[in-house]
Amino acid sequence: MKIPTEAELLKMPESDYMNAAQLAFFRERLRQMEQELLANADETTEHLRETVIVPDPADRATIEEEHALELRTRDRERKLLKKVQQALASIESGDYGYCEETGEPIGIPRLLARPTATLSLEAQQRRELRQKLYGD
Repeated sequence: MKIPTEAELLKMPESDYMNAAQLAFFRERLRQMEQELLANADETTEHLRETVIVPDPADRATIEEEHALELRTRDRERKLLKKVQQALASIESGDYGYCEETGEPIGIPRLLARPTATLSLEAQQRRELRQKLYGD
């Protein structure tokens, strides 16, 4: 089966939503994301192992700040990796592309922008509004 392009996905009728070709497209995109995130994690591990002894306190502080920034970035990527893996699992279980709150289709444009989306745009907006109002 040929994996469609983004343009081809967007031209498909709504009745084709989450057909085999669309699922193959998102499975491939998510696997690429997963590989990139895993490669970045390995790179960070190697980079942090390279201990450089710098006598100048200002240089040492700069290096420590760079390491802290890199670790924060990797932490965000670790969380994203978990979402990517959950999205891949939902493709296998047949739940991918549908809002976990309403069961409605999330929509191809939203999934192209954020392949790990689990909520429709409306459900996401409601959740963000609740968080803003109640600090949830």
